Amino acid sequence: MERPPDPVAAREELAEYLAKGFPIYVAEVGGEQVGHLVCRVDGDVVWAEQLYVLPGYRRRGIGTALYEQAEKLVQKLGSDTVYNWVHPNNDAIIAFLKKRGYTVLNLIELRRPRPGERPRGQVRVEKHEFSY
Repeated sequence: MERPPDPVAAREELAEYLAKGFPIYVAEVGGEQVGHLVCRVDGDVVWAEQLYVLPGYRRRGIGTALYEQAEKLVQKLGSDTVYNWVHPNNDAIIAFLKKRGYTVLNLIELRRPRPGERPRGQVRVEKHEFSY
């Protein structure tokens, strides 16, 4: 179920990231902010919390440049990978991560459907099939 953007929730989320000291990398072109990557650091584990590039600036290496910053942070912490939560229907980020050498670890997230939520398809994990 797609939800429209919520600027109030976005500001609250950003305030939470800043309050927790999450590293935030920002990409600018000509003084305009065109993308960002928020990371969560737990010890030597780095999670990519949010990667976003404005639609008009995608496929120009901006996401790659942002992600390289997270990978440098991982190396600085003595670890070897950035961890990612990805929804199975997010084809763009899956293709991006596969191109960078990332693969499935072992996690799936399960929950009951929300009221009125309709599955958009099926996903298979090993021998288990789920509506998604």
